[in-house]
Amino acid sequence: MPEQVDLFVIGAGSGGVRAARIASGYGARVMVAEEYRVGGTCVIRGCVPKKLLVYASRFSKDFEDAAGYGWTVPEPTFDWPTLIANKDREIARLEAAYTSTLERAKVAVVKSRAVIEDPHTVRLLATGETVRAKTILIATGGSPHAGAQIAGLEHVISSNEAFDLKELPKRILIQGGGYIAVEFAGIFNGLGSEVTLVYRGDNILRGFDDDIRAHLRSEMEKRGIKIVTRQTVTDVEKVDHGLCVGLSDHESFTVDKVMFATGRRPLIAGLGLEAAGVRLADTGGIAVDAFSQTSVPNIYAVGDVTNRINLTPVAIREGHAFADSVFGNKPTPIDHADVATAVFSEPEVGVVGLSETEARARLARVDIYKTVFRPMKATLAGRDTRTFMKLVVDGSNDRLVGCHMVGPDAGEIIQIVAIAVKMKATKADFDLTMAVHPTAAEELVTMRERASTWAREAAE
Repeated sequence: MPEQVDLFVIGAGSGGVRAARIASGYGARVMVAEEYRVGGTCVIRGCVPKKLLVYASRFSKDFEDAAGYGWTVPEPTFDWPTLIANKDREIARLEAAYTSTLERAKVAVVKSRAVIEDPHTVRLLATGETVRAKTILIATGGSPHAGAQIAGLEHVISSNEAFDLKELPKRILIQGGGYIAVEFAGIFNGLGSEVTLVYRGDNILRGFDDDIRAHLRSEMEKRGIKIVTRQTVTDVEKVDHGLCVGLSDHESFTVDKVMFATGRRPLIAGLGLEAAGVRLADTGGIAVDAFSQTSVPNIYAVGDVTNRINLTPVAIREGHAFADSVFGNKPTPIDHADVATAVFSEPEVGVVGLSETEARARLARVDIYKTVFRPMKATLAGRDTRTFMKLVVDGSNDRLVGCHMVGPDAGEIIQIVAIAVKMKATKADFDLTMAVHPTAAEELVTMRERASTWAREAAE
């Protein structure tokens, strides 16, 4: 007779692990199936290892800057295999910690791919066994998508393989303009690679505020990253001295590695969604309501597989809310408004709320405050870099509806600003807040002069 559980979770990533742990805490009998490694994309080959590589890449500039502060530093050398080995040890430790957390929560973990056979039955492909579940949660995440088939695509790597390269490429071409592309461009550039970034759009970071996009691009180019826009890679050919990459404008580059960071797609293939009657959304993800419930009442989905806001903290919140709603008798819808995010580029980007373009589309009047300044650390170092900050304010009620910045620690700063935005703080609230001096963040509470004002009536 098949084993029976209250909740069967497919995928042991951030969202699935949180949901399983909280549901078990409510007394549910929970089983989780994971075909790869416990921890999911973020822990194993995403946010965590990426941030470790970002830290490593920043040391090159720190060594250079130290001279301005009186330090004499011998010519530094970098060893890629050491970095990767140390990264692997840390990821193994985190995977073990995630596994232990599930075990302590009395969640059964099965290392197998799981396929839904009907709304209450899941088959484990590793053993062929079936499990009956009152509720099924799909939390399989997403995977890199290389885009259209081109000649030589077999020579291209994704971010997955970038974490395990045997050696640091001297020359690398990255196609893409989103989070992953600009972050890895900064990583490889900081570690000493010659980096070319190719993007099909007008500018990098589509969907971000236009001022942020322009400022980050300028800063990246100052650091020696070649950014080619309005072009795509048309073919990749293996040659004696590397890879010859052709672009749509017939320009070509010879590099050692080619990486595509052209987006990710929900991991839904072969899950048995059709058999269970689970409907997909127009975005290609699993269609869900505010409670993460699919078109099948006892089947739910959280995280990147739903293709809503594909960020780890969002998946965690969705997983927790699901468990509260279904097993804790605490109906908890998810509010996806004003979600802060950071891009760990060099320099960092931090944003929350509406861009100026979005604000103009929604509001009758928009007031903009912004500032550009040299970070204090850069003065003695002599580094040519600028921090950029921008506040977007609803001119009708003075509410802060957006904050955007590029500069050191942007991710740390934007997390705190997000609280103010969520609480509907006004520009006057910011003005009344005493500054912490000398810091970069003080600029957020000392911007007094409006850079511009837009009004719908005037525009029309």
